Amino acid sequence: MTSRKNFQRDNFKYTKQSSRLDSDPEFNSSVQANQNKVDTFERNLDKWIEFVQWARWFPDLWYDLIKPEKGGMRLDLDQRVFLRCMSRFVSTYGVFPRGFGKTMLELMSIYHTAIWFPDITIAMSAQTRENAASISEEKHNEIMKWFPLMKNELAGRPSFTKDSVEVKFSSGGVYSVLANAQSTKGQRRRRLNVEESALLNNELFKDVLEPVVNVPRRTIGKLATVNPFELNGMINYLTTSGYRGSDEFNRILNMLDEMAELKGKIVLGASWELPCHFGRGETRTQILAKKNDPTTSSTAFAMNYESKWVGASDGALINISKLIKARTITNPELTCLRDKNKNFLLNEYVIGVDVARSSEKSNNKTAIIVLKIIRNSNNAIRQVQVVNIIEPPNGLNFKEQSIMVKRVFKNYGGSEDLSISRVRAVIVDGNGVGSGLVDRLLEDVTDPETNEELGCWATINTDQKPDVPNSPAIVYNLKSQGINDKIITTFLDYVESGKLKLLRPYEEIKSKKVISDDVMVEATCIQTQLLIDEVANLRLKKTQNSISVEQVVKRIDKDRYSALSYALYYIALFLEKEESEDEYSFGFFFN
Repeated sequence: MTSRKNFQRDNFKYTKQSSRLDSDPEFNSSVQANQNKVDTFERNLDKWIEFVQWARWFPDLWYDLIKPEKGGMRLDLDQRVFLRCMSRFVSTYGVFPRGFGKTMLELMSIYHTAIWFPDITIAMSAQTRENAASISEEKHNEIMKWFPLMKNELAGRPSFTKDSVEVKFSSGGVYSVLANAQSTKGQRRRRLNVEESALLNNELFKDVLEPVVNVPRRTIGKLATVNPFELNGMINYLTTSGYRGSDEFNRILNMLDEMAELKGKIVLGASWELPCHFGRGETRTQILAKKNDPTTSSTAFAMNYESKWVGASDGALINISKLIKARTITNPELTCLRDKNKNFLLNEYVIGVDVARSSEKSNNKTAIIVLKIIRNSNNAIRQVQVVNIIEPPNGLNFKEQSIMVKRVFKNYGGSEDLSISRVRAVIVDGNGVGSGLVDRLLEDVTDPETNEELGCWATINTDQKPDVPNSPAIVYNLKSQGINDKIITTFLDYVESGKLKLLRPYEEIKSKKVISDDVMVEATCIQTQLLIDEVANLRLKKTQNSISVEQVVKRIDKDRYSALSYALYYIALFLEKEESEDEYSFGFFFN
């Protein structure tokens, strides 16, 4: 009975529709048009599938397709290879110089992926969210300029703020930014691009970044399944080069092996000569002028332009990743901090000074390092922070250098009354040319610029007589002969234990700093980077009875390292305190 009713109802609808087809020509043409549209789509479905496959496989050709007839961005051969690798391999590691255009290509690859993989979520991570956001906004505007048709793929207006980005696409794809920091823990994206990956440490990567892409994308059809042929969990790395022996250097070596074993990974690299050949970035003359400039750091040029991983490959003084990990300080101190009454805070400082002759110039070259000591409640040293590094200009005589050292002493609360002095000691390398500086520090002097009396000092550990009797014993005249191995092991102990802390890069702290002097803050951050360069260039040299350090590249000095290691040796020798036994004087005991 029910079947008969259904048949009658359906037959009535068919009869009614048929009568309307006969009496309403417009309705007839509309039905036929819809039918033709469906038939056209079905007849060309294989072509649509082939086009999608082509667009996904050839991102560079797809960008050529949407490029305007006039203007637009012309992709060079190396850029095409780069884009294709980013689309075809489960992981790409690109080491490219400044001026290559890697960040622009990276964002082009991200936008291409967001368009052709519906509902995908993809992110770029950098050292800070602020850095990633500023990069993204600049490159987004360039993409919209060179490829105007891309605007049709956006779903609404993109959101760019100081520390966040959200670009939504009509496909459902979303692009955002993350930080290479613990704040990213728990975030989930389908794919991830890591900017300046050379600064990563493997512990942070494994704990925070690698799990970000654990959940694969599902298709948006009825099945909502995981496509087994899709490159889910893709992580790409883009950077300038870093240090040999670092976690990222070892990652590249492993990826090279996996590339040879056809495991879906690829490593790309180029020096400044490749983009220069295609006319991108600076000219050959400009770059070579930088290389030959005596003020240019050879390490910085090798990393930023030649894509060379620098430092000792075998027998390195220390695992450079641990020194990079020590860069946690966000507030440099250009002087001793004061309270609201302009009194010096009860901080504790030690100043290390190394006087050396540069390998390149005959002039004396001095490095001054200011260390701030942080103690716990038991008076044991918990941290030693490198809050400032100063390098006086070459060519200063010993008297001028001594004036500069005494100015630094005053700036950090140093006083001739040692009971209230915030600076505990000034450690000077008294070997060789350093003895000349020690002699000058033991003289009474007036600041020629301010007419301030800088005073006369005595030494802590020698019988050398100062010009003024009963001068305060401030200078520790370090004689490194015979104690080199102790100085080196002390430096290693402070780094390995995590007590030593360094300033973070300027790009990471410029938005958080509380000091208004941008130039001096940036200079201090640059000096910190040069310190790391020096340590990376040192190799541990062992003999039967002692250990020492030697430079891999002789033109890279080690003055900052020496000043730091001397100061740490003094701290370990005289200022370290054992934890109070009172810490364990409480508890419950049962018999």
